[in-house]
Amino acid sequence: MNGPGQHLLIDADDTLWENNIYFERAFHRFCEFLDHSELTNQQVRAALDEVELVNNRLHGYGSANFGRNMVECYHHLVERAISSSDAETILGFATAIQEHPLEIIGGVPETLEYLTRRHDLILFTKGNPLEQTRKIERSGLAAFFNHTIVVREKDTATYRRIAQERSLPPDSSWMIGNSPKSDINPALDAGLGAVYVPHDRTWHLEREEIRQGARLLVVETFAGLVNYF
Repeated sequence: MNGPGQHLLIDADDTLWENNIYFERAFHRFCEFLDHSELTNQQVRAALDEVELVNNRLHGYGSANFGRNMVECYHHLVERAISSSDAETILGFATAIQEHPLEIIGGVPETLEYLTRRHDLILFTKGNPLEQTRKIERSGLAAFFNHTIVVREKDTATYRRIAQERSLPPDSSWMIGNSPKSDINPALDAGLGAVYVPHDRTWHLEREEIRQGARLLVVETFAGLVNYF
């Protein structure tokens, strides 16, 4: 077990609260609206992925950008004449994501209450700053954290910059989250420790093979952090 005084950077979406399941529901509504005669949902998803991989680098993440990505994908794939109201309908699927009540993952509040008494907790998430800030406020979890950081992308360079700006010693700093792409691998590459908290509905574009490291921990649930910190 790591002693007190560790610096714990903790992801938000799908680590502290449910997130991707609502994007999945919006996508299925989009597929029903598109009603393509030949393409399966999986093939439509692949087409949307191509749009997102380009646009996310330009415009970032979040439900509003997801809505615009679906509109662009719709224009590529639609088989019928496009109505002036189609874009509004599709954007409504994305708006519903923001309107859904925030669902805190089981065991999170109790675990944060335990951890904050022993360690320096930093909420470290990526996405649209306004949207993420609103979710943090709605969650009721902000008081457990000493700092909140919202960035456009969580890559190795970002972790190194945050560690330098916050004077975080690598040997006592850990990134905790569900995304191998954004939480685990870049943190390890930056010299930090990492704790992987799997979520079976993690966005598929955030999945990749985890690079093994001496300071990699895997816990089955967020509550399992108390066994190590």
